[in-house]
Amino acid sequence: MDQSKINHYGDELYTALKTLTPVAPLTDREPDITIEDAYNIQLRMIQRQLDDGHSVVGKKIGVTSKVVMDILKVNQPDFGQLLSNMVYNEGEPIVASSMIAPKAEAEVAFILKNDLMGPGVTAADVLRATDCVVPCFEIVDSRIKDWKIKIQDTVADNASCGVLVLGGVRKSPRQLDLALAGMVLSKNGDIISTSTGAAVQGSPVNAIAWLANTLGRLGIGLKAGEIILSGSQSPLVPVVAGDSLICNVGGLGGTSVRFI
Repeated sequence: MDQSKINHYGDELYTALKTLTPVAPLTDREPDITIEDAYNIQLRMIQRQLDDGHSVVGKKIGVTSKVVMDILKVNQPDFGQLLSNMVYNEGEPIVASSMIAPKAEAEVAFILKNDLMGPGVTAADVLRATDCVVPCFEIVDSRIKDWKIKIQDTVADNASCGVLVLGGVRKSPRQLDLALAGMVLSKNGDIISTSTGAAVQGSPVNAIAWLANTLGRLGIGLKAGEIILSGSQSPLVPVVAGDSLICNVGGLGGTSVRFI
């Protein structure tokens, strides 16, 4: 795909983000779009937000579970960029109407104390580079109409990033086994799902290593101080104003989010 088209679609997704007006799937309009094209469109969309004064504060991993991979017909996760205006702390309500079609995911966030530069990053390297892990919610949103996405659509749309909510409890990942740690997610008092960290690439630690190695091949490193979302351990839960969700991770603690 030539640069003019990349710029066009990146600008279109940026406008959709700003105006809350979804667009038709890119894969319907560009049947030959590649994953590489999609990442270049993502970079254009991100650059428009950097031009607005926001900054990159981390990365997210998406499409980590086999169920979602099968739906999107891919065999590997994807990634997106977290920006400074996306971060909420526990207790801060989210205005549901500030997004197009939000869905909540429960996961574990890693906050790095050292840089990670792949390829060659191992799970042990991830543990050494991590300052702490935090229970969190990612509220994903799609600028693609009706969530009718293929992998290229969500990649171009910054991996369907919306906002994220960081919990207040933080622990070293060496204090618990993240692969075995159970997670319980409830919505409005009803349990929605139960899982363990093994649902995410065998362990959230493995997912972070995958990201570091994938980005490393592109000449991009994970930086000290960045927030890295390791991938959802729950189904995508549609949310509207009035909803509240709680997730608890065994050995780590829990966090909550509410929508107004």
